Amino acid sequence: QVQLVESGGGLVQAGGSLRLSCAASGRIFSAYAMAWFHQAPGKEREFVATISWGDGRTYYGDSVKGRFTISRENAKNTVYLQMNSLKPEDTAVFYCAASLGLRIKSTAMDSWGQGTQVTVSP
Repeated sequence: QVQLVESGGGLVQAGGSLRLSCAASGRIFSAYAMAWFHQAPGKEREFVATISWGDGRTYYGDSVKGRFTISRENAKNTVYLQMNSLKPEDTAVFYCAASLGLRIKSTAMDSWGQGTQVTVSP
């Protein structure tokens, strides 16, 4: 099980941008995928984006397509989430997660980070 630490959250105005980072404590093998989820108060934890560590395949949730981009730097064991055109509805705690294979269900994740708060003001 890899250890994950998110960073980069903060306060931004609607229409602005923010980049989140997630660093893993050890080597991530090619069979793994890294994902971002978010969770607002009173809501279920929701899939945002994922990337295959080996070949870089990506998949996005419907609410963020065309606005968010997930990427990776394998040598740094780090995954990023570039968030553009942010909306107040994006306000949530964002979590980094790791899974064996590219998966989008929260229950399929093997490891979770501690989360980082993103707040988008109107």
